[in-house]
Formats: sequence, C-alpha cells, structure tokens
Amino acid sequence: MDNIETKMIRNFSIIAHIDHGKSTLADRLMEYTQTVDQRSMKNQLLDQLELERERGITIKAQAVQMMYTARDGMKYQFNLIDTPGHVDFGYEVSRSLAACEGAILVVDASQGIQAQTLANTFLATQIGLEIVPVINKVDLPSATPDKVIEELGEVLAIPSEDVLLVSAKQGTGIEEVLESIIYTVPPPPDKNDQPLRALVFDSKYDPYKGVIAYVRVFDGQIPDGADLKLMSNNKALQPMELGVFSPWLIPVENGLQCGQVGYIATGLKDVRDCRVGDTVTLLDTPSIEPLPGYRPLKPMIFAGLFPAEGSEYEDLRDGLEKLQLNDAALSYEPENSTALGFGFRCGFLGLLHMDIVRERLEREYNIEIIVTAPSVGYEIDHISGQSETIYNPADFPNPSDLDSTKEPWIRATILSPHEVVGAVMELMSERRAIYKNMEYIQAGATALGEQARVILEYEMPLAEMLIDFFNQLKSRTQGYASLDYEFIENRESDLVKLQILVADEEVDALSIICHKDAAYSRGKALVSRLKKTIPRQMFDIPIQAAIGSRIISRETVRAMRKNVLAKCYGGDITRKRKLLEKQAEGKKRMRRVGSVEVPQEAFLSLLQLDSDV
Repeated sequence: MDNIETKMIRNFSIIAHIDHGKSTLADRLMEYTQTVDQRSMKNQLLDQLELERERGITIKAQAVQMMYTARDGMKYQFNLIDTPGHVDFGYEVSRSLAACEGAILVVDASQGIQAQTLANTFLATQIGLEIVPVINKVDLPSATPDKVIEELGEVLAIPSEDVLLVSAKQGTGIEEVLESIIYTVPPPPDKNDQPLRALVFDSKYDPYKGVIAYVRVFDGQIPDGADLKLMSNNKALQPMELGVFSPWLIPVENGLQCGQVGYIATGLKDVRDCRVGDTVTLLDTPSIEPLPGYRPLKPMIFAGLFPAEGSEYEDLRDGLEKLQLNDAALSYEPENSTALGFGFRCGFLGLLHMDIVRERLEREYNIEIIVTAPSVGYEIDHISGQSETIYNPADFPNPSDLDSTKEPWIRATILSPHEVVGAVMELMSERRAIYKNMEYIQAGATALGEQARVILEYEMPLAEMLIDFFNQLKSRTQGYASLDYEFIENRESDLVKLQILVADEEVDALSIICHKDAAYSRGKALVSRLKKTIPRQMFDIPIQAAIGSRIISRETVRAMRKNVLAKCYGGDITRKRKLLEKQAEGKKRMRRVGSVEVPQEAFLSLLQLDSDV
C-alpha cells in the first residue's frame, strides 16, 4: 500500500447512545466508499461477536480504513474507529476517542438526546475533537428531526445549519456525511520526523500471532522489522506483522506512518502486557515522554462464579483463562464457598460486562454457572490501624474490630420525560442518593409542554445500583429514562454484614454488605423470598437474617408431615398425644442428620431484592 500524505488522512469515531444506528451508519460508509464488496457485506459488519449482533450493542472496539475520492477530486484516507457505547467500557471509549481528531455524533430522530449521548459528547469535546452532528432514522414515521435539532442547539450548542439528516438504513445523506468529515475533522499534524509514539487503543489475542495491538501513530513512523517497546512496563516487542484494517487485517510492507491507524502483531502471549492506553515506541531510540491518559483498568464490581456441577471446575478455569486472553479488564482468583464449593471471585467493569462474561462462558464453553450477588470493593479501617480492601462479604471483619468503612460513590446522570420525574426522585431517595441538579431541555415556553425532558444529576453509592436498579428505573419511567454514571470517590458509610442462616448454618454465598438503615428491610425481603425458593423437607427449616449474633428476621419452611392421627377415630387424648410426640421425636432426629440443599434460584433472588422492599 502506497504512503499517503498526512494532510489527506482523517481519523474519526462514531459516538451514540445504544440503538441509535451507529453500526448501521458504519455499514453504509463502508458500502459507499467500496471498502467492502456487496458479496462480503452483512448488517452490523463491525460487530463480529455473535452476542454483539444478537443484542444490537458494540462490546469490542473495531477499526476500518476507507479510501474516499471526494467531490474535489482528491483521494482521502478515512480511519473509522467504532467504539463501545456502554458506560461500563468508558475508559476504552476515552482511549479510542483520543486516537481521533473528530467524531460523528449520531442521534436517533425519534428518541432525541439520551444520557450516553451527552456523556460521550462531553468526553469528545474535553479531548478536543471536532463534532459532526448527524440525526439518523429520519425515515421513521415517528421521527421529529426539527425537535432534535432544537435539542442539539440547546443542550450541546450545535448550530442547526451544521446538523446532517441521514437514514443509514436507506442510505440517504451518506455522501454529505463523508464530505462533512473532510471539512470539519482536521488532518493529524505531520510529525514523521519525531521519535515514535503510538497509542494502543485496543488489543485482542490471536493464537498464531499473539497479542494484536490496535494503534494510532501520533509521532514518527513504525518501520517494518523495527524492534519496539511498551512504555508502561518497558516490555520489548519484535513485531511479527504490521498492517491496517479493511475491516479485516491486511498486512503492509512499508510500515505505518504518522497519523495512520493500524495494528501490530506483537507475538506477546498475555494481553495484560499490552494494556489499552499504553504507548508504543522504538526500542533503540525511544521517546522520552509517553502519551498522556494511560491508567490501569480497575474492576468496579465483584461476583463469585461457581460451576453448577463440581466436576466442571477445571472447565470453568480454562474458560476464564481463554476469555481473559481477549479481555484484560477481567480478573479472577480461586475462591472456596462452604455452600457452593470451589469457584472463582471475578472482577468486572460493570453489570453489563459481568452479564457478557457469564453468557459467553455458558455459550462458548457449555458450562452451567451459579453467579453470587455482585458487590463492590469496600475500604476497611481496623481499630488496630490496619487498612484493607475487601471484595467478598465473607471477608467482612467482626464489628468490634472496625474503626470505619468506606464504599465507592458515583455521579449519576438520568435523562427522563418530565412526567415521571417524581417516580425517578422517589427511586433515588430509596437508594441513598444525594440530589445535585435538575435541568429542563427545551426551556422557555415549551419547557412544561408535553415533550419536555429533564436531566437529573445525583450522587449515590455504587452498591445501590447493583441490585435491580436498572429494572426499577425502566419500569417506573415506562422505559423512557436513560442513565450514565462515573466513579467519584470512596466515602465513609455505616455498613454492616447481613448474614443468612439456613437450618442454623451460615450460607456465606448469600451474605451481603449493606447500609445499617436498610439491613432490616433487606433481611426481611430476602428471608421471605428464600422461603418460597427452598423446597420443603421432612423437618422444619428455619431461615434467619442476622447482623453479628443478633437475629433481625426469621421465616420457617414447614416440614412435610404425615397425619398420624388419621387412624384414630375417637379414643383417649393421651393416645393421640403419644403418636404426635413420637412423630416430633423422629423429626428432631432427622433434622440433626439431615442437610438442606440451597437451590440456584435462591442466589438469583438476591438480585431482585428491591422489588419486595
């Protein structure tokens, strides 16, 4: 492939809320520039995981290089980086945007601005990207492009004359988008003569080529055959191959020049050696300063994964090892539970990330999995002066040893119709959230009209979002509310460990850490739900919720019992009492030797606690 002048390169991303047509627009751009022929073309081409295509979301970032001959007769190289849209993958999105000079902002003509539209646009403008605003799905009968143009002007200060009207499904307005990219998105600065610095914005594992790093060259060039190194850990590389995306991997012989987006087949065997946000430089003549913005990925929520069958433990370990090859954000360590046996304590970026890992393990490796209730990392200060971070409720120390406990807090932005603001505020007050701000979209005469929408800002504990929060938000707003959040800091809270005892034995996998004020209602809801899920035995099963040695709630699963008085028709009361006492003695003896098996539904019941509270 011939080298191209830096001024003819345009690097851009597409940012949008979930289901606003981001992947469909990418398909039309590839079709129009004839990057992919009709025979190879299929819907959502850049979404290569089966799970992505099924759910209609982007999980893994993808890149594609397109050559476009513009109306002025010049030939341009477009590098499109398709990013995940979900808040769980916010750091990957920020690094992908950092690899660009511009971004196409896609907004659904029928839904308008959503929470993640705002979050990703603010992120792009902070980085300094030029925005190409596009209103998609204008062909829908419910489309109201004029209203969305007004929203973009009011909330994001985008002039109405800059907004492009597009139907990605029908392919209308695509040429205008391509032309707008040329004139709105600036070319990368020409720094071919400087020491090499290339940003790693994603990576994946290939069994033959090792870790493949997706890079954008900021300074200098990557010559073919040159030895490289990663600046965060000084790991040396001997690249097996350099290339570009079409969107498939296409090797190039003359290396990658300044401004280009491509890949490096590093030959590394561990994807954790090549982190997103790292800087690649030459081994012999390295750059002094790495590119800014790199930080190690930090899991936000933690849950136990246990095989339903104990014999599948090794299969689960193999499955997690293989998934981790392509997912550096996934962390795990062995864990042993008295109730569930051997399994793994896993760290995830968020609930969607956890759901994807669970589903991929079940689909691709055919392992039936029990997932314990997700928790967050708590900072514990002991009276002795020691500090530690715990991720498992079973590790929560005795209250007498505690000095203070801290939990992670987030800043949540909710965008909803103004008619359901009361329901949203009620939900947030139930979750210990602190109100910060409220702003109406479409201010002035129409602010209180039927179509008015509201942006609400709250600060709340991350743990309160893990249990049934999204379902509650959607059900209370008839599905119209959207949410975005970011981590702020760890704050001191009055936390306790809520233990669950089944037949007088603690089930460690059912324990949760919660706020002291919510412990009674949580415990009551959980034991009543467990009463419905634990099957009856030949003896009574007490189910108790306790904080330390204090029982705060109890339910009893009554024993199945034979009517021993059925054959007694009349007779002395002492005869009946003797039969009942004999039965009670047998039940007592049975309870001493009998064991209770807690079904999988009991663990799932933790996730729907708040619908009962």
